[in-house]
Amino acid sequence: MTIQRRLLKFITLANWIILAGVSLLGIIFASPAFAKGILFGGLIVTINFHLLYRTLKKALTPPHLSSYNAVIVKYYIRFMVSGLIIFVLISGHMVNPLGLFVGLSVVVASIMLATLLELKKLFLKEAM
Repeated sequence: MTIQRRLLKFITLANWIILAGVSLLGIIFASPAFAKGILFGGLIVTINFHLLYRTLKKALTPPHLSSYNAVIVKYYIRFMVSGLIIFVLISGHMVNPLGLFVGLSVVVASIMLATLLELKKLFLKEAM
């Protein structure tokens, strides 16, 4: 398995595991609004990550290559819908903004974790 596929598989799985773990911690130790912020933020960013993956896979897989403009339009539509959802959640006082920020950081955390693990593998392989 190539490093790209391994990283993508790890990040995809880690997104859901980190989201579940952080949401559970939020439910146990934080206020309901903070916990909802973590959950909704994590769902928004994780679903966006999966939709971006599907869009890019479909756009870059022969023989039906999509145009650059189609990919960009889909990206901006997702971006605007996500922004609208975040606006409604915050303006309606349904979630704590700090909890939402924590939830929106789920994909970043999984990417950082994947990077650190790959660097560890690289350095351990070189050391041997």
